[in-house]
Amino acid sequence: MRSLLTWAAALPLATAASLQQITSFGPNPTNVSFYLYVPDSLIPNAPLLVFPHWCHGTAQDAFNNKPWRSLADTLGFVTIYPSTPWTADYCWDVSSPQTLSHDGGGDSLGIVSMVRWTLENYDVDPDRVFALGTSSGAMMTNVLVGAYPDVFAAGAAFAGVPFGCYAADGYDVWSDDCASGRITHTGEEWAEIVRAAYPGYEGPRPKMQVLHGDVDNVLNVTNFYEEIKMWTTVLGVSETPTEVVEDDPVANWTKSVYGTRGLFESFLAHGVDHNIPDQPDEVIRFFDLDCVGEECFSRKSLPVPGSCKKRRSVWRR
Repeated sequence: MRSLLTWAAALPLATAASLQQITSFGPNPTNVSFYLYVPDSLIPNAPLLVFPHWCHGTAQDAFNNKPWRSLADTLGFVTIYPSTPWTADYCWDVSSPQTLSHDGGGDSLGIVSMVRWTLENYDVDPDRVFALGTSSGAMMTNVLVGAYPDVFAAGAAFAGVPFGCYAADGYDVWSDDCASGRITHTGEEWAEIVRAAYPGYEGPRPKMQVLHGDVDNVLNVTNFYEEIKMWTTVLGVSETPTEVVEDDPVANWTKSVYGTRGLFESFLAHGVDHNIPDQPDEVIRFFDLDCVGEECFSRKSLPVPGSCKKRRSVWRR
């Protein structure tokens, strides 16, 4: 943890309680724009939330129209709002070999450079970095969690697609096959796609939460089931849920929990299309964003694959 003096000295880097653009922050090959929100209520050793916007959106749209600004004010965490460089559709590059590779380039590297800069310049806990998004932002969340498991502790993807489902030779390429649910794999095949993004990585994998409407008219619900196959295999838990709860968190939603360590959960929203509602309480719970102190969920809580070494576990919800 950085000292309080260092923390205080860092505060002028961005005016608190306003969305500030940072223009020089490290490798950014596709020129992703970096906007940062540091609340007046910033807590020491704060969590860091990365919130990539949806297609046809911007960082400002995400800041003004989603609940995370007010929640940052309440809970004291820092938020990165990246803004895509692809102005034809304002979607994210989740297709190129560069963005799908650890430190390979593309939009994902630009966003991770924002994370690294923020860790260097603010009193943010490097083990409590989280990614969250809807639609194209959910696709980027899958990419960030898959390609940078050494950076993120957890992700939450609302109406997204699996890591690599849009893979193509170009940047920001739309895939009708993926969007319509025509790309399917076994869990192990998906897991190999994820592992190939960071060859040789043997550390802990971020836990994951996926949420999807079962009548999604843009990204077919098949992608939800493919995400389940992917992340349960990557995380080493069964595709069969250990717990299923109806009408949770609201009526006509089904929550499924996989395994016994809180590593993966899914929510299927019955009768909901691509405009899936935010569920901030569920994300806060899963990320443990309302926790302060040494016992909060972090990357230190995650199991190391194939290791007999015990790590501190925090699965209190």
